[in-house]
Amino acid sequence: MTPLIQGPRLRLYPFGERDAEGFMAMNADPEVLRHTGDRPFASLAETRAFLRAYDQYRLNGVGRWSMYTRDGDYAGFCGLRRAEGEVDLGYRLPRALWGQGLATEASALALSLGFEQYGLESVIGRARLANPGSIRVLEKLGMSEESRFVEEGHHWVCYRIQRAQWQAHPLSRLGRHNSTD
Repeated sequence: MTPLIQGPRLRLYPFGERDAEGFMAMNADPEVLRHTGDRPFASLAETRAFLRAYDQYRLNGVGRWSMYTRDGDYAGFCGLRRAEGEVDLGYRLPRALWGQGLATEASALALSLGFEQYGLESVIGRARLANPGSIRVLEKLGMSEESRFVEEGHHWVCYRIQRAQWQAHPLSRLGRHNSTD
């Protein structure tokens, strides 16, 4: 399968059933889910059903994409989601891959797709204040804090980046190296 986009270490693909085992294992880790509000999948069959039913590409033109290392290992997901009139950047990685810059790389690839291929004007990213790693990713991408809010008892921060800001950011060049070598 040809990736939608790739960077130095990662490739992004539409969700597929081949992601099921890695996705389920990632979502079984309570630390991974601590800041998401999601629950673990009950079974591999439930995970596969979720992946088959994922319709954001068809409905909204964008969605979350599976991440794989250049070696072919599942590395989580990252991508864009339309919600409440905005396009939101989101990412999730297995805990073993935290702290390696992969969320930043994947997010840079997703922003490049959003601004260059899908013609978006701006993208937001939200993180719980209790999740400093996620906040650092958003800041490394050049996003600026826009607001803070409380939702379901959790304190959140919302960041935003405009197309022109992204195009001037050094990380925007990651998505321009899209060869499949």
